[in-house]
Amino acid sequence: MTLPKNPIFLPENPTPPALQYLPLAAAYKTTEPKDYPMFFLTGIHTDAGKTVTAAFLQKALNADYWKPIQAGDLDFGDTDRVKAWTGSPAGRFHPVRHALNTPASPHYAAAVDGIEIKLTDFVLPETNGRPLIVEGAGGLLVPINDQETITDLIIQLGLPVILTSRHYLGSINHTLLSIELLRQRNIPIAGLIYSGGDSPETVRIIGEQSGIWPLVELPELEALNPANFTQVADQLREKLLTGLA
Repeated sequence: MTLPKNPIFLPENPTPPALQYLPLAAAYKTTEPKDYPMFFLTGIHTDAGKTVTAAFLQKALNADYWKPIQAGDLDFGDTDRVKAWTGSPAGRFHPVRHALNTPASPHYAAAVDGIEIKLTDFVLPETNGRPLIVEGAGGLLVPINDQETITDLIIQLGLPVILTSRHYLGSINHTLLSIELLRQRNIPIAGLIYSGGDSPETVRIIGEQSGIWPLVELPELEALNPANFTQVADQLREKLLTGLA
């Protein structure tokens, strides 16, 4: 198993942790244990469309899904949303490690619940040879405790990142800042996905300045349901696999 060789996505000095995974076009068809990709899905901010993107990736890659931290919305959280939107079997979804009652930054929500989140709390779930999408909470510098952030969790898990962006005033800055931070922390970037809307100039200037062009651009879905996610996954799967290969 090897990392992608495309210098666009790799920092000059990648960190040693377990960042190995097969190119997805090959891994998508294999059932050999551990010969499958795992990605950490993060966003340029809290409402960038991560969960919609996670549902698309889960459907397109026939992947498992894991949300390590859920802050608030415990009656119907992101795991419930992806499950409902995709119609995928319950066995594809892994338990939340920290289910926090308050819709706030995880460090604060945990403190309200009288607990402290530690990096050692998190272990990647077993997926029986299927790909895995791990969805973060908020953006890269969201604190999980007084010393560490979502970025530290990514490094702890040893996963490459798929970054979700969305078109709004200020999103160019937020996207480029996120890419810069990932590179500074030597975290491989597996790709960039735009969730909803259309802004060719935003895509162009981010691509020119960062060297990263989108894996896919997701349309704004009128309804979030299994039929629509199946249709989009079928339409964009080949492009996604090509970009991740």
